[in-house]
Amino acid sequence: MSAVSTGGEAGVRVHDTASVAADAELGPGVDVGPYAIVGPGVSIGAKTRIGPRVLIERDTTIGSDCWIANGAVLGTDPQDLKYRGEETHLDVGDRTVIREFATLNRGTAAAGRTRVGSDCLLMAYSHVAHDCDLGSHVVVSNAVNMGGHVVIEDWAIVGGLVAIHQFVRIGTHAFVGGGCALRQDVPPYCRVSGHPAPRLFGLNTVGLERRGFSPEVRRRLKRAYRKLFNTGQTVTQAIASAEADEAVRCREVAYLLQFIRDSERGISS
Repeated sequence: MSAVSTGGEAGVRVHDTASVAADAELGPGVDVGPYAIVGPGVSIGAKTRIGPRVLIERDTTIGSDCWIANGAVLGTDPQDLKYRGEETHLDVGDRTVIREFATLNRGTAAAGRTRVGSDCLLMAYSHVAHDCDLGSHVVVSNAVNMGGHVVIEDWAIVGGLVAIHQFVRIGTHAFVGGGCALRQDVPPYCRVSGHPAPRLFGLNTVGLERRGFSPEVRRRLKRAYRKLFNTGQTVTQAIASAEADEAVRCREVAYLLQFIRDSERGISS
């Protein structure tokens, strides 16, 4: 193990067999493991651990206190036939864990970057495609595969072996059961499951309770859910009905209604 200092910061450790580009920036306390490759334009925050055989190809920013496990591949070219070598980026927040053999591509000219927030867990063999945007506290289970431009909002959980169609949005605090093929958006605070075609199974009740949502907010969300999905009305009618009901009014319900209103792929139901 050789101790090196990058950009004047002490305490960086780079294994003798690792390769670090001359312009890569390693924060204090960064540990780069055996046979890892850190390419040009890469910036790694303080105390982040880069495991053995990790490839961070280029133009990637990783926050502090992250752990990138054995064989993960970050910052590679987007798998998009429209990509023509333009400069794009991958950004990963603080305290995020990326497990074995996960793959994260840079963006394309469409968005310019792929983003993963802070405090996320991306399990083994998961794939984050070009121009995806993941919020913070997101859990992506084993072998989840995303198409391009997928959006996963804060605190969402995606079960194992889920395939997510490009441009799908998964709302905040949503839960997606394992093994399904998502072709439409998942509304916030809700739970979808089913193989291969998922459908709604009510609110993510356990998740909302664990995360401190008050009984009153959960009651209002439940009443809104029933109006939206259990009355047989059209989407427009259901939204209007919920908006007119004072008993469901709160910030969370307002966001749920706006999410549905903004959906371009339709809602998984």
